[in-house]
Amino acid sequence: MALTAGIVGLPNVGKSTLFNAITKAGALAANYPFATIEPNVGMVEVPDERLWVLSKMYNPKKTIPAVCEFTDIAGLVKGASKGEGLGNQFLGNIRNCNAIVEVVRCFEDGNVTHVEGGVDPIRDVEIINIELILSDLAQVETRIQKIAKKAQSKVDDAQKEYEILTRIKEALENEKAIRELDFSEEDKKYVDAYNFLTAKPILYVGNVHEDYIADASDDVNFNKLKEYATRTGAGCIAISAEIESQLAVLDEEDKKAFLADYGVEEPGLNKLIRATYDLLGYATFFTTGTDECRAWTFKKGMYAPECAGVIHTDFQKGFIRAETVSYDDLIKSGSALKAKEAGLVRQEGKDYIVQDGDIMLFKFNV
Repeated sequence: MALTAGIVGLPNVGKSTLFNAITKAGALAANYPFATIEPNVGMVEVPDERLWVLSKMYNPKKTIPAVCEFTDIAGLVKGASKGEGLGNQFLGNIRNCNAIVEVVRCFEDGNVTHVEGGVDPIRDVEIINIELILSDLAQVETRIQKIAKKAQSKVDDAQKEYEILTRIKEALENEKAIRELDFSEEDKKYVDAYNFLTAKPILYVGNVHEDYIADASDDVNFNKLKEYATRTGAGCIAISAEIESQLAVLDEEDKKAFLADYGVEEPGLNKLIRATYDLLGYATFFTTGTDECRAWTFKKGMYAPECAGVIHTDFQKGFIRAETVSYDDLIKSGSALKAKEAGLVRQEGKDYIVQDGDIMLFKFNV
């Protein structure tokens, strides 16, 4: 289960600069080979210090981090929802992503032309959001027409679906994203089946001037973006894409020195991945041993058999139990043996909800 995020944005906002930094960072990852699936897709490892602590403890032959996939979505112009420019490709690629990462220009620079004539983060956000809303609205209207007669005749569950789609249509017509609506668990199943664009979680990345990477609270444009994100239930972080592109080609020692000069402890890319993880409700469990230490991504709330299935479907089918110890308990104990002696290693069954940082050994029989 890899996180898949689509990077979107208007021209000259720093979208491609950030993506290039991401792919370079991936290429330099020592323990996970950089992979370019397509020219516009890059894989990078998820930063998690816990994995490397476990690796030092077990000294395995391989250490494999969880990975995150970023797609540089085709450029957007007004009218994308009607196929203008590369609109169809743009919208199609977003549908295949778990989350949307929208790069929004907050920096002022007279040497970098803005396609809309000047820096205005809210206007830029709304240009893209309107295109996504119009695309979803067209999809909803088409479906409503198809099921209207069935809904009137109360055939199957058409009436229920019709009611949900009508509610969504009203919201979209008022320029409100589907993610801003509340649905019951039952209703959510209907909504999820359509893979709506505005139902996907969104993270706004304010591309700020390098002067603000340590603290963006003094950046007027970023503050506007953050207020908008808070009001609409979206995530928001500040990054300097230009700084990230410079960091991506440095070795670890030079990178630390570079960041220290700006009063920053870690690259913005790390913040970006963690923020996207939080947005999606993702967490990490680990498997350990002398052969391999590995981080696995799972959705918060998943049961032990489901997490076993993240590794292999046979693990889920034949699940018996999961030998489990929390990361904190293992580190405090100093070793797996001492953790067992202290009674901190648990035998968890099918009804166990896996927690972030769990170290698990699955027992199964197929």
